[in-house]
Amino acid sequence: MAETRRLLRDNLRRWGVPALVDTAELLTTELVTNALRHTGGGADLTATLSPGPGNRLRIEVGDSLTRRPPAGAAQDEARSAAAGEHGTSGRGLLLVEALSDAWGVRPRGSGKVVWFELRAA
Repeated sequence: MAETRRLLRDNLRRWGVPALVDTAELLTTELVTNALRHTGGGADLTATLSPGPGNRLRIEVGDSLTRRPPAGAAQDEARSAAAGEHGTSGRGLLLVEALSDAWGVRPRGSGKVVWFELRAA
């Protein structure tokens, strides 16, 4: 995971959007951790920056699990976190929802992709 974070930081700086590093790193870590924890397999990570004014960073994390997070998963995590305020998990999608400009899930072959976008200032 450390290598993934380092590569993401390096690319974002090279692309000229260093202000996105902290948020992108946190949200990417959450999605990759979810993919690894819930699938027992690997995760594919893709980061793209749309060109031009109003460009957006899009991070996609693919895994082999076809089950999608249920509608309202972030709200379910919020309730779970409130019920167990000292717990160490259960807040990943809540963070993604709160800190990203957009996020979602789409099917992919034998699995799914969970993605988020951040606007570059």
